[in-house]
Amino acid sequence: MTRHYWNLLHRWAGLVTAGLLIIVAITGSLLAFYPELERLINPQLYPRKVFKDELDPATIAELAEQRVPNVRVNAVLMEANQEATLVMIDPILDKNGQTGELDFNQMILDPYTGEELARRYFGAISQGMINFMPFIYKLHYTLALGSLGMWILGICALIWTVDCFVGFYLTLPLRRRKLPTSTSSTLDIKNWCQRWLPAWKFRWRSSTYKLNFDLHRASGLWSWLILFIFAWSSVYMNLWDTAYTWATRTVFDYKTPWTELPKLDEPLHDPKIDWRQAQVIGERFMDEQAKIHDFKILQVVALRLDRERGVYNYVVRSSRDIQDKRGATHVFFDANTGEFKLVLLPSGQYSGNTVTSWLYALHMANIFGLPYRIFVFMLGFIIAMLSVTGIVIWLKKRRARMGIFSS
Repeated sequence: MTRHYWNLLHRWAGLVTAGLLIIVAITGSLLAFYPELERLINPQLYPRKVFKDELDPATIAELAEQRVPNVRVNAVLMEANQEATLVMIDPILDKNGQTGELDFNQMILDPYTGEELARRYFGAISQGMINFMPFIYKLHYTLALGSLGMWILGICALIWTVDCFVGFYLTLPLRRRKLPTSTSSTLDIKNWCQRWLPAWKFRWRSSTYKLNFDLHRASGLWSWLILFIFAWSSVYMNLWDTAYTWATRTVFDYKTPWTELPKLDEPLHDPKIDWRQAQVIGERFMDEQAKIHDFKILQVVALRLDRERGVYNYVVRSSRDIQDKRGATHVFFDANTGEFKLVLLPSGQYSGNTVTSWLYALHMANIFGLPYRIFVFMLGFIIAMLSVTGIVIWLKKRRARMGIFSS
């Protein structure tokens, strides 16, 4: 393909994804400070620490089922809302495995006393400010359109990933015919670098169009690596069980619940092992795996029931985790028999899982502390700026072409 066709590809990829990238970029900037904004908007969801220790996940699950007898709990998350000191149960299903007429799929409980703090249908902005940040999250993740929006943003992320390489290529200087007198490869490289150097610079005192062009090209170059990381991690967020898994498994050793644990013919509504038994079994398996794989258990994060696969998932934060908060050290076991099924560590076990853990932590601004979170906040506006300047460049060139044709 000639450079002209790569230009066309870059142009149309940018135009197709620009609007979507602006939405996810701005919402992503807000999500970098999700806990702080949630606490500011809904302080009632953040209880004061009244006891030394939190209740265990099984107790929380039992309390929730007692308060709403006609539902079943699917998950207890001990660190919901990223850093919030509260417990969420998500989703809540009736005995037939349907949401029925319930107007909530989360219960938020005080992790110290078990007191119910709130109920909400996650992301339903019609319920008011209690769902403002969840709505921002759903807008960022699915355009608030459910599975359709997830697929739309997944395809957008794939286009964005490819376009990262196309855009980088287009910043490279045009090839020049090598002169017969040029015999030094060192001089050739130096000359090539000198011709590429302007692509990295901003002409602050030039015309508006040139400055806009530099903001688009130079900003893209300086932030290229992190842009690629966010583009590819976005593929993971939205197309984790299709495009991302296929691509990662072609390069790395990568194991996940959806690749290792088959779905049942029908979801499991009434497991033989209850929450109390599941917690005991999960603790035992996690202790065993900690000895086998030589890691330390730091904090219980979650206890989930995957009804589609018929397994419990016991999650802790361990010395293998790389994130600042929460954890992703998993053990899975059969919800009927208690048979051990799978252990997944965030690092040091499978290369593909380690890479994915880093991608996820970087995307979620959950690593390197506050400085990186501020950087991610600013990155959202850089991504939006790149989309806007790209549109401005296209409009300028389009007007120029239309002027030529009209004359």
